[in-house]
Amino acid sequence: MLTGKAILAAIAATIVIAASPHSATAQDKSITVFAAASMKNALDDVDTAFTKQSGIKVVASYDASSALMKQIEGGAPADVFVSADLKWMDYGAQKKLIRDDTRVNLLGNTLVLIASKDSKIDHVTIAPGFDLAKLAGDGRIATGDVKAVPVGLYAQAALEKLGVWSSVEPKMAMTANVRAALVLVARGEAPLGIVYSTDAKVEPGVKVVGVFPDDSHDPIIYPVAATASAKPEATAYLAFLRSQAAKTIFESYGFAVLMKPTS
Repeated sequence: MLTGKAILAAIAATIVIAASPHSATAQDKSITVFAAASMKNALDDVDTAFTKQSGIKVVASYDASSALMKQIEGGAPADVFVSADLKWMDYGAQKKLIRDDTRVNLLGNTLVLIASKDSKIDHVTIAPGFDLAKLAGDGRIATGDVKAVPVGLYAQAALEKLGVWSSVEPKMAMTANVRAALVLVARGEAPLGIVYSTDAKVEPGVKVVGVFPDDSHDPIIYPVAATASAKPEATAYLAFLRSQAAKTIFESYGFAVLMKPTS
């Protein structure tokens, strides 16, 4: 016959045995993905499909690529990083914050000029010397911070190449990420904005009024890589991003898929 002390010890042992493997498994079955703000709608759908197939939960954090990489550098726990430009992935590589052997160029995008859906501005031919400052009138032109946020870097490069940067610089409304710029235009707080075509596609409150020539800025490329501290499950996630299922989702949101699907 077990004494009271022995019964308590047996119960405690059972609790430890029951809790340990299960809690470890639950933790292992999730990954954290830091991704460019412009990817939110498409990547949310991709993540849902991945979780359904694999059972691995994805916790996604969206912001400007610059802000996310700085968070990773500061020790934020992320398993995968998706940047909206090569610059911030290169930065991560130089600082040994990502695993170079997992890095691929996943997606492409297009830079566009937007106005609110009710705007009288309709079609703008974007070419060298076009009068963007006059088009904006007394209002502002919203885009990401041109010092760090990828969409802002692309925007400034394009406006410089087209010879209009000096005239529009005082009118720029610079935001923390591309989605914040999108919101300013959708709400009518800025008459014009420079965002990606995929952002315009998911916001019914705006319309595309012009497309920046491809040769006015560096190609818009979204590289992806596992972080230096990534969990093993990140490998399955990176493989899924290159699948036919993910390609179909990305293309439905207007992204160009740069990788040939692996399955």
